[in-house]
Amino acid sequence: MPPQILIAALLFLAMLSMASSVFAPIAFALFIIALVWPAQRRLQDTLPRYLALVISFLMVVLAFLAFGWLIAWAFGQVGRWIIADAARFQQLYDDARLWLEEHGIAVAVLWSENFGVGWIVRTVQTISSRLNSTFSFWLIALVYVLLGLMEVEAFERRIKALRNQTASALLLQGSRQTAMKIRRYMMIRTAMSVVTGLLVWIFARAVGLSLAEEWGFIAFALNYIPFLGPLVATLFPTLFALIQFGTAETVLVVFVGLNLIQFVVSSYIEPRVSGSALSVSPVVVLFSVFAWGYLWGVFGAFIGVPITIAVVTFCSQHRSSRWVSELLGLEVEPDQVFPTPEA
Repeated sequence: MPPQILIAALLFLAMLSMASSVFAPIAFALFIIALVWPAQRRLQDTLPRYLALVISFLMVVLAFLAFGWLIAWAFGQVGRWIIADAARFQQLYDDARLWLEEHGIAVAVLWSENFGVGWIVRTVQTISSRLNSTFSFWLIALVYVLLGLMEVEAFERRIKALRNQTASALLLQGSRQTAMKIRRYMMIRTAMSVVTGLLVWIFARAVGLSLAEEWGFIAFALNYIPFLGPLVATLFPTLFALIQFGTAETVLVVFVGLNLIQFVVSSYIEPRVSGSALSVSPVVVLFSVFAWGYLWGVFGAFIGVPITIAVVTFCSQHRSSRWVSELLGLEVEPDQVFPTPEA
């Protein structure tokens, strides 16, 4: 790879990181538009264009509100359970403190140095800042979604009217295939998230773990973030099993059971459902989650894999960049017809 391309790529990534408040909502809005546009197009076949637009946009808003409310409900229930069972937390803390002090670790000194009123104030400020930035992100993204849904057809006409027909064909074909693969990816991810949530709920009920419904929904929601989401959805119930049951055997059963569910769904069921059309290398998936999560936080981790799918799909549209899609593991259609460059 020429050093100029590498330098340009690094500068582009730095720009994406520094201007995340600008680019992240746009990327997320394009992701939502790719999912919603087919429904709006079908509505436009029977309804006036702007009425179809209003219905599609309201569907997006209601989906956001419902998903956000359910997440707040699930984590709120867990938080209330923690507050209600504070005495058990205190007992576990005292037992752990005594055990550590018997082994020469002064927990009281560590606690006084790292925790206190200042730590509480900083934590509250951090949470408030995150909530404000999240609200701003959703608001900006929704504005982009509304404007984007209004401009899809006009933008398609402008691409078709380009003088450079090679670029026009690449953009149109790449956009259509990217949108199709993202919709398929989200359908599969949603189905697997539902299966994971149901299995976690059934397992939590079976072992007597409190908040079984909440753990099931948390597993469903976090499963949209590959690798990191299932890891968190496994660790949280395991820690609460330690608090609720207090025995190492039961905690081990919960930990092994939850990991077995995640392994069966993600490593056995999902690859057979998705087939080879979305068979991005697991290493690439993990890198996408971490890289885009580092650049754009939780939203970047959520749409990191769709962004990678978009990149490799566009790369597969031209002979000179097809090696990227082949290297990253995304299948390229064997009957792919590459546009002929203009003379």
